[in-house]
Amino acid sequence: MGLTKTDTYNTKTLSLATLFKALGHPARIAILEFIAKQSTCICGDIVTELPLSQASISRHLSELKAAGLIKGTITGTSVCYCLNPENMPFLVQFLNQLNSPTNQTCCS
Repeated sequence: MGLTKTDTYNTKTLSLATLFKALGHPARIAILEFIAKQSTCICGDIVTELPLSQASISRHLSELKAAGLIKGTITGTSVCYCLNPENMPFLVQFLNQLNSPTNQTCCS
């Protein structure tokens, strides 16, 4: 079997792609913004705050959790979510790297 296209990229690049793919939907950005504004974990309040159905929010929360942007715990029938602080510095470091001044001249 030949290499898949993802086999040609390093782990850091693949991890960043996963994170940015999860951030590629406006509903997920809204969910992250809402969670970030809270002082505690969120348990079921997201549906009342965003103009999305329960099923849509659940699907987006699953994507965010799979990407490692949020963490969730299940207690009985309640699922609580909070930001995953482990991946945030990774994203910030990458964005800062893109934003750092270089000796590169613009082509325009």
